[in-house]
Amino acid sequence: MLDKSAEHTAVIREEALRFASGGHMLAGRLYHPAGQARAAVVLNGATGVPQRYYRHFARWLAAEQHVACLTYDYRDFGDSAQGHPRHSDATMAQWTLEDQPAARVEMQRHYAGVPLWVIGHSLGAMLMPLQDGLKDVARMIVVAGGLVHHHDHPWPYRALALAFWFGHVPPLVRALGYLPGRAVGFGADLPAGVYWQWRRWCTTPGSYLPETGSALPLPKWEDTGAPVDLFAMADDDVVPPAAVWRLGDVFGGSRQRRTVLVPQETGVQKIGHLGAFARANAALWPRLLPQQ
Repeated sequence: MLDKSAEHTAVIREEALRFASGGHMLAGRLYHPAGQARAAVVLNGATGVPQRYYRHFARWLAAEQHVACLTYDYRDFGDSAQGHPRHSDATMAQWTLEDQPAARVEMQRHYAGVPLWVIGHSLGAMLMPLQDGLKDVARMIVVAGGLVHHHDHPWPYRALALAFWFGHVPPLVRALGYLPGRAVGFGADLPAGVYWQWRRWCTTPGSYLPETGSALPLPKWEDTGAPVDLFAMADDDVVPPAAVWRLGDVFGGSRQRRTVLVPQETGVQKIGHLGAFARANAALWPRLLPQQ
């Protein structure tokens, strides 16, 4: 259904969507290129990052690259929130194993027969190898996504991470029933179930891998035969390059391209964990796409 406030320009059309995932309705936005799309991208966002953060990148894909792009918010977050996060039972596994595949199904409903790419930012790539419905994915693009342990963080950022996982934040989550992200400087309030699972994976050697085959599915990416492009940021203290390559190993023997993006070499001042999709860093966006 086309939103009445959809933006129309000479080259792209924006459409507000709602689609189902596990009994929840997710809010998304589909960016249509003019003419025939050469690919259709589902953009899985990072933890606590609303879909609107990616809007400039999505418009660039549609207008300059002739690539359709679907952005969306996970259940009980952002525009998909139905109430206060303290009332949500959402988990990080639901975001990744249910909501992300649902977004691909929605994109294929609009762009059947067009090569389907997934761009996963941080959490958006983290559990991709475990998901169902991968046979239709033609390419995976990992941006700052990895299996990170708190020992991976350089100082002084490690001190912040230790406080987030072991300091004052866990008691707050227990007391309030949700992560008060705004109050603790994280930037977004999140359901408690998301925080606790996130905490367990970031403080366990091997992240979620010890849970595969029991609480989580086993990796199955190799069955797709699709290539994987992994991008790590040289100045990313949150998910350093070594953690990104660790995730690459979970994709198995797939064809992989591993690239470290250095700010000075891409014409930008800094990238960090979130900056790859910032409008100020548009100069590096072409590096994220497959070479034609």
